[in-house]
Order: sequence, then C-alpha cells, then structure tokens
Amino acid sequence: MLRTLLFLLMAAGLLGFSAVAWVGLHPAAPVAAPVPKVSVLAAAAVLRAGTLLKPDDIEVREVNEGEVPTGARKDTPQARSELFGAMVRQTILAHQIVMPADVMRPGDHGFLAAVLTPGMRATSVGVDAVSGTAGLIWPGDHVDLILTEQIDDPNVPIGKRFASETVLKDVRVIAIDQQLVQGGNSGSPGAENTGSRTVTLEVSPEDAERVTLATRLGKLSLAVRPVDATTRAVTTGHDVTWSGDVSNALSQIRRTGDTAVTPTLHVYSGTSDYKEYKF
Repeated sequence: MLRTLLFLLMAAGLLGFSAVAWVGLHPAAPVAAPVPKVSVLAAAAVLRAGTLLKPDDIEVREVNEGEVPTGARKDTPQARSELFGAMVRQTILAHQIVMPADVMRPGDHGFLAAVLTPGMRATSVGVDAVSGTAGLIWPGDHVDLILTEQIDDPNVPIGKRFASETVLKDVRVIAIDQQLVQGGNSGSPGAENTGSRTVTLEVSPEDAERVTLATRLGKLSLAVRPVDATTRAVTTGHDVTWSGDVSNALSQIRRTGDTAVTPTLHVYSGTSDYKEYKF
C-alpha cells in the first residue's frame, strides 16, 4: 500500500514537471493590439443626384485607420457644416463614405447652374432667426414667403394699420447663410453674429421681381411646408390678414346707442393747435 502511494506521488510530480517544461517551450501567443478606428462621414441612406444634403442624410462610419480613403471627411463640426446644403453630383449608396467628388458645395464654380431647375432663378432674402423658423430650415425644404407690412397713414383705422399676406407659395430653399460667390458662411466660427440669416430661394423670373419688391415693403418670414407637398411654386391670390382680424381689441369700436362711434385721439401742440387721429 505504501509502495503504491509512493508510486502515485512520483507519477504526479513527473506530470507536473512535464507540464512546466511544455509551457516553457511553448510560450503563449501575444495578444494583438486593437486596430485604431477613425470616424468618417457617410451617407445615411441612398442619396440621389441633385439632392441637397440635410443633417439626417449624414451618418458616422467607423473605419480602420489605415483604410480611410484619401479625401474622406472625418467627423468634425466643420466637416459636417461643409456638407450641409451641398448638392449630390452622383448617386451615393447607403453607408458609402462621402467623397469630395460626390458633392458640389455652395461657392463652388457652377453650383447655381447645377442646382437650379431650367428656367428658374435664384434670389436671396434676409430674415431673422425667429422669422426664419429659428434655424430649422435646410436647403431642399419648401417654404411659403410671407410679407408683413405697416400702413403709415393716420387716416387708416387702427385695425388696418398692419397687414400680412403670402407673397409666394411652395418655393424651394437652395442655400442658407451662404455667400454663393465667395463660399463664405455667416455662421462659421469667428464670423460676426448679427442674428440675421440670408436664405436663397428658387423662383420663376416673375416671382423674382415680386420678392425684390417685397423686401422693400416690410418684413419677410418663412413658413415650412410638409415634405410631401406636391404643389408647384405659384404666386398667391389677394388674401390679406389685417391686424384687426387677429386682435379683437383692435377690431372693436365703441357704440353710443345704435350708432357706431369711431374712437378719436386729439394730440395737442401748444394751446390751440391739435391733430385728430381716428381709430
């Protein structure tokens, strides 16, 4: 019994020694270092030629550092801003990296000629951040152009002193905050922020004249249309919304018995001279 136990101990020791020797002769393979990744900008879906890029059209794709194509844009705020509003030159497949040759940006030679529909014109209007729907409009969107003007005539009832009307319906936005000749961006870092925005619209030659006149008459604002709108860009009729249509206070008049009396304001200058304003 003792001899059997001794034999087993010797066998276990021999096996342990053999295992140690085998490990010494066969070291473990080194663990491969992870390959560095680079985030580049790619198409979020299939982008057809003529598309004006919006934020939702762009996604981030992870690529091995050594496999990044020359000219690919890394994911940076500046690279994204350079793509927004650019026109797709040729169809880009979903998840395909967007290359410089795939797009044409505002400011590039021939941009307007490429993006405009034959027979149409490009005209720019200035809007503030609020009337421009707080920066939610992107190139490619369709909008209505609304004019709000003040009637500077003291003889006009107060309910008719302000008016608002739609100058153009369903016009396409082709650029925002872009100086198309120089390719500058008023929203770029270091630029002076005045709170105003320049929106370039695609309009007919006749509507370009209407827009030019509207910019002299009052304040312009934009209203975004649904993405599935199919109506062509047409001028509106003569429907006008007056200040009295919006404010009940301005539309009300005082009454004495059954006779309507228009409110009157006397403004005196000195002791006898005065002006009369009827509301």
